[in-house]
Amino acid sequence: MKKEVVEKIATLITAAFGLVAALAWNEAIQGWFKTQTWLASSGPWAYAIIVTILAVLITIWIGKISEKIK
Repeated sequence: MKKEVVEKIATLITAAFGLVAALAWNEAIQGWFKTQTWLASSGPWAYAIIVTILAVLITIWIGKISEKIK
């Protein structure tokens, strides 16, 4: 039981650091969008659409790399 608790805590801590990194990247990307006048005028919709497309493409890319490694 103790081993399971330690594994779960390690998983939660790893997820927490992942969330912190994601929030930092979110802030950095939003800051960059605000400096681009052609994007800043489009509002949060352009940001959401572009980030979603990037997330899908990167997820597919990581999946392909993972398959090659296996």
